[in-house]
Amino acid sequence: MQEPLLAFNQNGIYCAKADVYLDPWRKVDKAIISHGHADHSRWGNKKYITHHDNIPIMKHRLGEIDVMGKAYGESFTINNVKFSLHPAGHVIGSSQIRVEHQGEVWVFTGDYKDEADGVCTPYEPVKCHTFITECTFGLPAFKWKPQAEVMTDINEWWQNNKADGRTSVLFGYSLGKAQRLLKHLDTNIGDIYTHGAIENMTNVLRTLVDFPETKLITRETTKKELSGNLVLAPPSAHGGTWIRKMVPYVTASASGWMTFRGARRRRAIDKGFVMSDHCDWDGLLNSIKATECEKVICTHGYTDIFSRYLREIGYDARTQDTQYDGETDDSDL
Repeated sequence: MQEPLLAFNQNGIYCAKADVYLDPWRKVDKAIISHGHADHSRWGNKKYITHHDNIPIMKHRLGEIDVMGKAYGESFTINNVKFSLHPAGHVIGSSQIRVEHQGEVWVFTGDYKDEADGVCTPYEPVKCHTFITECTFGLPAFKWKPQAEVMTDINEWWQNNKADGRTSVLFGYSLGKAQRLLKHLDTNIGDIYTHGAIENMTNVLRTLVDFPETKLITRETTKKELSGNLVLAPPSAHGGTWIRKMVPYVTASASGWMTFRGARRRRAIDKGFVMSDHCDWDGLLNSIKATECEKVICTHGYTDIFSRYLREIGYDARTQDTQYDGETDDSDL
C-alpha cells in the first residue's frame, strides 16, 4: 500500500517525503506552523516555517526561535515536495498548509473561519484531493450571525451599561477574538481598557493592523476611571481579584459557545454574544465543497457527528485524534 502524503503519528502530522511536520505537538526538527495559538504553535522545535505575520506572535510567545517567514501563495520545496501557505481567516497570520507531490494535493486547515472579519486576511478555499479540517463547531446548532450585527449588539450593550453607570467587562481570547472586538468597538461610547495579556498581544500586532487606542489596567487604575467604559479581558481573568475595582460592572463573553445558554451559566456570565473565529456548520460544509476534495479527515471538535454526516452526503470522511483544542483560553501563554 502506498504511504499517504501526510500521516499522523505520536508527534503530529508528518510528511515523510519531506521529513517535516505540520503543527507538531511534540518537539521535532522541522515544523510548518499554521498559526500562533498555543495548541498549534509549540516551543522546542529546531526550525519553524510560518507566515510572515505570524512570526512576531510566535516570538512573543515562544521567545527567540529559528523561524523562516513565507508569504501567502509563495511556493517552497522540501525534498521535491511542494508547500505553500494560504489564508485561513482564523487570526492574524493564520494559514492553511498546502502540500503537493507528484500531482497529489493535500490541504491542512489548522483553524479557520470563512467570514471576513476586517482584521486578518480572509479565508480562501484551496482545491485539493484530501482536506484535513477542524470541526470545532461541527453541529447544525451552530449558525453565526453576520459580524456587523453582533458588533451592533455589543456596542448597544456597552452604551446601555454606560447609561446605567456600570462598567462593561467583555471576555475574549487574547489572540484573535480580542483584536477582532477591539477593531469594531465604537470608541465614541467611551474608553477601552485592557487586561495585560490582551494589551501585550495587541501591541505586538499594532504594526500589522490599525487598532483603536487602549489603556492598560494597572494597580493605579481607579474605579472612577473605569466607570462606564469597557474592559477587554481573557476568559481566565474572570473571577480574579482585579475585577473588584470595576464594581458596579456587567460581564459578557464573545464566543461560539455562547450559542448554548448553559455555557453562559456555567461561566457565570451576564451576557453572551455568539462570535467565533471558527466556521459554523454551514461554513464548514461550504468550505469543504469549495475545495472539490474527495477525502476529508476531521481532526478536532465534533468529529464523529460531522464525519458521519459527510459520509452520508458522499464524502470519504474519517476522524483523527490530535492534540488540538479548538476554542480554549490560552491567555496565559
